Amino acid sequence: MPLVTEAQEVTEPTEPPKARWRLIGPGLVVAATGVGAGDLVATAVAGERYGYTLVWAAVLGCLIKISLAEATGRWHLATGTTIFEGWRSLGRWTVGYFAVYVTVWGFVYGATAMSASAMPLVALWPDGPSLRTWGIVTGLLGLVCVWFNRYAVVEKLMMGFVGVMFLVVVGVAIRVGPDTAALGAGLLPVLPDGSVLYTLGLIGGVGGTITLAAYGYWVTAKGWAGPRWIPMMRLDNRTAYATTGIFVIAMLVIGAELLNSAEIALASGDRGLLDVGDILEDRFGAATANLFLVGFFAASFSSVIGVWHGVSLLFTDFVGHVRPDRVIPPEDRERSWPFRAYLLWLTFPPMGLLWLDEPIGLILTYGVLGAFFMPFLALTLFWLLNTSRVTTQWRNGPVSNLMLLGSGVLFLVLCVQQIRDLPW
Repeated sequence: MPLVTEAQEVTEPTEPPKARWRLIGPGLVVAATGVGAGDLVATAVAGERYGYTLVWAAVLGCLIKISLAEATGRWHLATGTTIFEGWRSLGRWTVGYFAVYVTVWGFVYGATAMSASAMPLVALWPDGPSLRTWGIVTGLLGLVCVWFNRYAVVEKLMMGFVGVMFLVVVGVAIRVGPDTAALGAGLLPVLPDGSVLYTLGLIGGVGGTITLAAYGYWVTAKGWAGPRWIPMMRLDNRTAYATTGIFVIAMLVIGAELLNSAEIALASGDRGLLDVGDILEDRFGAATANLFLVGFFAASFSSVIGVWHGVSLLFTDFVGHVRPDRVIPPEDRERSWPFRAYLLWLTFPPMGLLWLDEPIGLILTYGVLGAFFMPFLALTLFWLLNTSRVTTQWRNGPVSNLMLLGSGVLFLVLCVQQIRDLPW
């Protein structure tokens, strides 16, 4: 029996319904997956150090992610092929790079995500299980959620976490009390002294991970196929990142009002969010602090589910195209052995890192590979969507070209800085 390819899938006469708002989903999944605990810390630190001055940078970062996700979704829908097939058309070197990247990234990210999800649980139940135990529990929960469910259930779970994240963080920001005049002034591009690299990192870092490349696979899993669905995809993408933008600005408000005015510095890494919880408890009481920790968990655990599902889809497509005679049809990917093998890789080997305080070599390797991926994504999308691989109607326009090329250059600068910061 011949395999059904994704290119064949897009020829089906599917039409978007008129009630498009009800179909929004994949964009929220990719946005929630990309915004994790580390992004919350980075945004809070921006507010702590510079007040409202870098609001414009957070907004620009969201616009860049809209452009990257839109380009990925447009490639899938306009060509009927996956982003990995597009990369392969650029040369075999992409296969080698992706193989190394996805292996090392998954190993280290698995431990990072489990630790980040465990931190708020330890803070909520200080007399309960240890950080390692909670980390293992959250990893296993992520595995179960994805292993036994298809995309439709994963999307509903993610939308629930998005709702919790949004309500909690925006609610806390309102409780803290934003300075609306300063917030409006922060939309004007200003660079405080010595903030250039930090600002570039804020623009490029919040919500920017390999999961942006998974957006097209989630679009396919949603059942959207063919160019007719591109307007729906664009609505979905813009709505999701507008929500993310409000969420990120709310976190910056918390940093500006709660930390900057009191001249309080956060701890490095995800533990900085625990500091925010402590400060909230001192100022507003335990109930507000616990609510914030629930939002912290929602942000962290949504990234676990999103990565476990989305990057496993990418890996499945990678394995299928390494052996062209064994390409896995889209409808079978979530039950295929490569999908489940990568799920296991994300879950069990990284648990060993929970017993290591500082796995320096792996973290440095992960950081360098991660720095290379975002310029790779931006610049390959820029190239692919300006060629005859895409029909003229769906190639890049001037705005898309400007955003993709500009973000590619931005990510290259950040990549060089990441390499320079290595302890040579």
